[in-house]
Amino acid sequence: MQADINQLIDWTPSGAHADAPTVSAQDHCGALRRLAGHVMIVTTCDGDTPAGLTATAVASVTAEPPRLVVFVNKKVAASPAILSSGILCVNILSGDQEGIARVFAGMVRDVAGQARFAHGEWDRMATGAPALVGALANLDCRVVKIFDESTHHAFLCEVLATRESGEGDALIYLNGAFRHLSLT
Repeated sequence: MQADINQLIDWTPSGAHADAPTVSAQDHCGALRRLAGHVMIVTTCDGDTPAGLTATAVASVTAEPPRLVVFVNKKVAASPAILSSGILCVNILSGDQEGIARVFAGMVRDVAGQARFAHGEWDRMATGAPALVGALANLDCRVVKIFDESTHHAFLCEVLATRESGEGDALIYLNGAFRHLSLT
């Protein structure tokens, strides 16, 4: 047994539910459509090549050390770029940034890959990953662990730099649509 494994290896699931069937993917996705999520653009830069995607599957893990987890589908171009570079920036969007969220979600016809970065104003922070100027907040991170979770990679990250732009409404995604959440 390795001493550096960071998981509870002696834990076993409840025997009463070990053989219970799971719900279908359709039922699972249907239920999760009711879970409101803040909209973010996750970016990286592999060498000189930027990549990014719109995401809602980002969560805070700990404050000390400052860590978060970012789930990225293995099929999107940003996934191998994050694997290669070991860096990413989480850009938390405001209510008036729905257009750029659509661009990075692949919802704008004929805009893909690096062309997405022609939308919005971008700069760099500690890691060199693109940081969206005017986002509600930017969290610039190094990846410290990667978990292979079925269709996604779970990137455990340590936050190296943050920036807050001030106030604004939040952009959330709920029931298959972007929505604005007023903070007042």
